[in-house]
Amino acid sequence: MTKYVYTLLKSNLLIISIFICAFGLVACNPSNAGGNDIQSGNVTYTGEADIGGPFSLINHENQPVTEADFIGQPQLIYFGFSFCPDICPTELQRISALMERVDPKGEKIQPLFISVDPERDTPDALALYVTADSFPDNLVGLTGSVAQVEATKEAFKVYSTKVGDQDDAENYTVDHSSIIYFMDKNGKFIDLFTRTTTLPDMVNRVRTHLKDGT
Repeated sequence: MTKYVYTLLKSNLLIISIFICAFGLVACNPSNAGGNDIQSGNVTYTGEADIGGPFSLINHENQPVTEADFIGQPQLIYFGFSFCPDICPTELQRISALMERVDPKGEKIQPLFISVDPERDTPDALALYVTADSFPDNLVGLTGSVAQVEATKEAFKVYSTKVGDQDDAENYTVDHSSIIYFMDKNGKFIDLFTRTTTLPDMVNRVRTHLKDGT
């Protein structure tokens, strides 16, 4: 399989933005689930990408948090929403499977689920969602005001848009990019995984980063 190598430098921010939007975009509409999913080859990332940065949100225990609260541990971050029928649960289950192999006690890595649907994903709603049996035991759910979430999405180059009847809480959904971000213990971006990244590949890459003192 062809191997694509991208050098992700701050001066090439456009390249990574295009990659995330093109290779990470998925449809969360049940009638079109997976319809926009794009297959890619193996991807290797080097250099420093302008992804991540300061954020101010509310955790699922209704406490204000910032990126500084997670400094000291590498983080696996996924953006989604609790009403997502299949893609978000699947990706969180993949994070759980990854954690079981590289950090079964949840002592080395902090998984985060950041909602792109703050109107419905209140702290109370996320408190129920993140405790699902198949999700990581130490998963933290994050939400906030629309402005707070939009600022965080912008920092991580995340795309999302409402689809359907936005006035009907039962019928609208959210299409969004589907990327698992791996940040180092200082909150700096070091890797990302798409839906086509295999679990063994994810495990190997995370173990390598941890071995290198991420």
